[in-house]
Amino acid sequence: MTTHEYRTTLQWAGSTGAGYRSYSREHSVALTPTTNLALSADAAFRGDAQLANPEQLLVAAASSCQMLSFLSAAARSGVDVVAYDDAANGEMPEAAASMSMTEIELRPVIRVRNAGVDEVEDLVVQAHHTCYIANSLRSEVRVTPTIHVVP
Repeated sequence: MTTHEYRTTLQWAGSTGAGYRSYSREHSVALTPTTNLALSADAAFRGDAQLANPEQLLVAAASSCQMLSFLSAAARSGVDVVAYDDAANGEMPEAAASMSMTEIELRPVIRVRNAGVDEVEDLVVQAHHTCYIANSLRSEVRVTPTIHVVP
């Protein structure tokens, strides 16, 4: 069996010496030698709202994985997908103890040519069951598609 590995590098520099309210939350993550992301904490946790945060990346990973799994299932079934747009949302309620992302809702709008809505809905479910990211999370990942059959 093949094991796939995914490497990133993270860099932060600053000082926490002045306490919780003072240190920078900005950091960078390199995904490849030429792809660097400038990140911060969520603004609710003293981060920069202009930068992406880890919570958004988690939601984006679930959305991207679902789309890629769906496109694979559709291609294997001969379904012509011509557009896929998703407005994903993650929820992380504040709790006194440890916090976690409790739910991720994916709301893809899918446009297909040569298939019926029922067939596409079945492929969405199949894709959800094979999505590596959704299978790796404790959070509930819900997929609520809107399907349009176009000429």
